[in-house]
Amino acid sequence: MPHLSIDYSPSLEERADIPALCAALHKIMVSSDVFPTAGIRIRAHRADHVIVADGHADNDFLAMTLSVGAGRSTDQLKAAGDALFTAAQEGLKDPLATPHFALSLEIRVINPDLSWKDTPIHARLTGIS
Repeated sequence: MPHLSIDYSPSLEERADIPALCAALHKIMVSSDVFPTAGIRIRAHRADHVIVADGHADNDFLAMTLSVGAGRSTDQLKAAGDALFTAAQEGLKDPLATPHFALSLEIRVINPDLSWKDTPIHARLTGIS
């Protein structure tokens, strides 16, 4: 269950290619040996109503939250997070070159006792019924 949720300020769409960023982050996740392809989800949501930091009109943000199932070591998650954050920094190079941008990533480990799933996609991609 590696689900990457991305929230971003609306004016960031003028300064960054959000679909290309999602594709680059997907490539990182698929190429890692940490995440099963069948469980990968990447969702980007524009936050239509935002106030960022001091409220300056030029301020933008992109906040990523990666939710994963239990069972991965801190070192594995740190390496995956480093790779994702580096890819995001590369894809957001222009906004990061300004004093009006904030980029973040947080990884959350989900308690398996509090997570329900019914995912035929997983069975199709892994061959497990």
